[in-house]
Amino acid sequence: MIDRYSRQVLFPGIGRSGQDLLRTKHVLIIGAGALGAANAEMIARAGVGHITIVDRDYVDFSNLQRQNLYTEQDAIDRMPKAEAAGKRLNAINSDVRVTALTQDVDAAFLESILTRNNIDLIVDGTDNFDVRFILNDTAQKYRIPWVYGACVASGGLSMLIVPGKTPCLHCLMDTMPGAGATCDTAGIISPAVQMTASVQTAEALKWLSGRTDALRGTIFSFDLWKNQFSSVDVQRMKKNDCPSCGTKPVYPFLSYERTTKFAVLCGRDTVQIRPADVTERNLSELAGHIQQTADITHQNGFLLSFQHAPYTVTAFKDGRVFIQGVSSVEESKRVYYQYFQ
Repeated sequence: MIDRYSRQVLFPGIGRSGQDLLRTKHVLIIGAGALGAANAEMIARAGVGHITIVDRDYVDFSNLQRQNLYTEQDAIDRMPKAEAAGKRLNAINSDVRVTALTQDVDAAFLESILTRNNIDLIVDGTDNFDVRFILNDTAQKYRIPWVYGACVASGGLSMLIVPGKTPCLHCLMDTMPGAGATCDTAGIISPAVQMTASVQTAEALKWLSGRTDALRGTIFSFDLWKNQFSSVDVQRMKKNDCPSCGTKPVYPFLSYERTTKFAVLCGRDTVQIRPADVTERNLSELAGHIQQTADITHQNGFLLSFQHAPYTVTAFKDGRVFIQGVSSVEESKRVYYQYFQ
């Protein structure tokens, strides 16, 4: 194993000193789906000393087209993604310590793991903005940099967010997005995942190896199908009055009031979801996303219903969502985040 990192050490951007630093670092990866899995593999192969990977979901056959750590047997066994990822990462590089956690990520969990561990960097492999805004506030509170990443269809974007230096996610997005295109409504191609993850991991390696002079310092976006690429300097978007990273931060997304709430409705085999920041949902826009992959059964000025077999999903104009045919909050989250960012 003496030559394992020889090509990386030869690269002048990292070198022997950078490689030695990587071995001492601890990276937390939130989400073990497409982006999380791709980042985790590259980070493990690079020789980062400790990787903690967290995900609440299990492997499904629809994941195999783009989630590179998993096999058909994982899907047959419905293996938790974190556990399957951990096993594969250990097989790839036994030199790296891997902690796999099958866990729903919320504010309490993130605060707990960040106060009990010396985390050097967080990598965003999530599929929804609920968790991203919680991640953003927690990272700001504990002064830990994180790499934002998102992809859908043939495009993606990424940015390294450094507390105290760069704009945070709240600066860039004043309000949490509502319904938008997701992999389950617009599809995704594997190269878009790999491109996004490669940009994320490149920034991660720069930061972890101490080569901060090489950091991009912009938000990078692309569309591989349309052959479009851009890199935009967003430094001027940093806001002194930002409630997440400004001069008087209150970390709003760590409060109960700003979290999406899931509640089982007694006797109805239904879970109600109430997003914190969606006060009025654009049902026509939602229908445009949904009708590509699901059958809309009812739509009027107040609600939209569609089938996600074996469940019925109803979105109300006031932002609420009902998922009928399910009594488990965990299963309702799995369905909800396929359609609502």
